[in-house]
Amino acid sequence: MRSPKDFFGPLAVGAPAPVREVPARPSRMIHFFDPSNEKMAAKVPGMVGTVDVLLGNLEDAVKADRKEAARQGLVDIAKATDFGDSTQLWTRINSLDSPWVLDDLITLVTEIGDKLDVIMVPKVQGPEDIHYVDRILAQLEARAGLKRPILVHAILETARGMANVEEIAGASPRMQGISLGPADLAADRRMKTTRVGGGHPGYLVRQDPIDGNIEGDRRTYQQDLWHYTIARMVDACAMHGIFPYYGPFGDIKDVVACEDQFRNAFLLGCVGTWSLHPVQVDIAKRVFSPSAEDVAHARRVKEAMGDGTGAVMLDGKMEDDASLKQCLVILELAERLSANDPELASLYAVPSPSEATGTEATGTEGEAS
Repeated sequence: MRSPKDFFGPLAVGAPAPVREVPARPSRMIHFFDPSNEKMAAKVPGMVGTVDVLLGNLEDAVKADRKEAARQGLVDIAKATDFGDSTQLWTRINSLDSPWVLDDLITLVTEIGDKLDVIMVPKVQGPEDIHYVDRILAQLEARAGLKRPILVHAILETARGMANVEEIAGASPRMQGISLGPADLAADRRMKTTRVGGGHPGYLVRQDPIDGNIEGDRRTYQQDLWHYTIARMVDACAMHGIFPYYGPFGDIKDVVACEDQFRNAFLLGCVGTWSLHPVQVDIAKRVFSPSAEDVAHARRVKEAMGDGTGAVMLDGKMEDDASLKQCLVILELAERLSANDPELASLYAVPSPSEATGTEATGTEGEAS
């Protein structure tokens, strides 16, 4: 048994110390691209600053004979691109039982480890999978002389992984978050749907019969196949201080249903989602950013609550300590998103750093005003 006091010790001599708190950087959309696709790869530099996360995908969407090309393509893109502070670079490696995963880890960490923020691990079954990746990453980070650890993100794609989600979330200080992988999870559970995320018209409840007439007009209401799974994933992530994400929504053309599914996940506690096509980027940005109305209301509640104790009446509604905690979640998110997005800062009326401190810009450092 590992002692809790050793949890934050490096797993290899010379490896960087693990993080004690996951950086809360905006990640409303994790935009996937195939590094082996030259046309797609050429668009990557132009997307820096327009999306929160760019993810070089090495797994399922890449054919077996293109695996090495995808890996090398990601290395080339990372070396040639300045991602700045507003866009993170992630990758999804091949599954741990594949013949490519070791080369993925060795190549990426030693060649572009200083550029990689997060490594996404598919089909995580239990904490032992995270422990395996954790140790290898520490050894490779030491070899590469990295000064910061690369974080790990698990995809929830199997029934066993779902049963072990709490243990997975707390398996390592590297854990950044968990994403729902609805297609693989549906297959592993033997669910009778061929859709990649989203609802199903057959999963419904029906209005009770009126006057006992079962053949009469009775409304039906489509239900969410993924409500339980997302809620449990969110709880596991919140318990361990990491971030939950909705995964892919496969029907690219149905932007209305896509927005609905993303919003359900946002309301349940997810901080972001995957985007498989540029049309989904704007949807994710809109949905996973709180509305101006919600931010304004949260600010009013915070101001009305004073020291945070007791209760107040605001617009005919009672607001108390629990209300304030909910509002602080919205305000923290608004401030974090506004830091690199002047448009959102203006929308939310978030003051600039100089306004917040009461100072005034006077030119470059060391220059007389």
